[in-house]
Amino acid sequence: MMSPDQTSLNETPLDVPLDNPLPLDNPLSRLPEVDSATMSRLHEALTAKAADAGLLDLAYRTVDSPLGSLLLVTSDRSLTRVAFASEGHDQVLTALASTISPRILRAPGRLDEPARELDEYFAGIRRSFELPLDLTTTGRFRRAVQLLLPGIAYGTTVSYGELAARAGRPAAVRAVGTACATNPLPIVVPCHRVLRSDGSLSGYLGGLPAKRALLDLESRASA
Repeated sequence: MMSPDQTSLNETPLDVPLDNPLPLDNPLSRLPEVDSATMSRLHEALTAKAADAGLLDLAYRTVDSPLGSLLLVTSDRSLTRVAFASEGHDQVLTALASTISPRILRAPGRLDEPARELDEYFAGIRRSFELPLDLTTTGRFRRAVQLLLPGIAYGTTVSYGELAARAGRPAAVRAVGTACATNPLPIVVPCHRVLRSDGSLSGYLGGLPAKRALLDLESRASA
C-alpha cells in the first residue's frame, strides 16, 4: 500500500492539466529576425560561391509576362528551359534536377539577358531572340524539328505538314506535332507559329489561349 506522499506512475498530478502543458522554451525564438534584404545578400553570396566552386549547374528565375509567370532556367552556357505557370514550376525544377543535375539554385542575375529579350518581345519591339539555346534534352528528330522553328518568320505561320516537309520527312506530321508540343523553350523557339492544315490551333505547353495570344501579339506588331 502506498504512503500518502507517494504517487502512482499511472496517476496524473492534479496541478498539471493535460490540455495545457507547461510551455517549453525555444532557444530559436531568442534569435533576431533577418530582414529580406539580408537574406537576399546571403543567397547571392551562396550562389556566387557555388558557381566559383563549380557546384552550380543550373540557375533559374521567374519573370512576369502577359501570359503569367514564366520560369527561366539556364546552364552555364545556354538557356535550357522556359516554362509556363500551368506546367507547375516546382515540378519542372524537380524534373530538371532529375534529368540534368540536382545542383540548381535561384540565381536571377544569370538570366538577365533572357529576361530582357522576353520583355522586348512582349513589348513588340523584338522579333527574334539572340540567345544560346540548349535543345539537347530532346530526341534527335524532335531536336531537328525544333531547330527549324526559329526559321519561321515573325508574324507568319506554317502547317505541321509544311514543317514535316522542311524536316525532310513529309509523312511524319504526327511526330512533328509531338516535337512542337514538347518544345522545352516555348516563345523563344516559336512553336506557336505552327498550326493545323486548316489554320486551327492545337497542342501547346502554355495552353491554346497562350498560343492565340502570341499569334495576336505578332500580328499586331507586324501590322
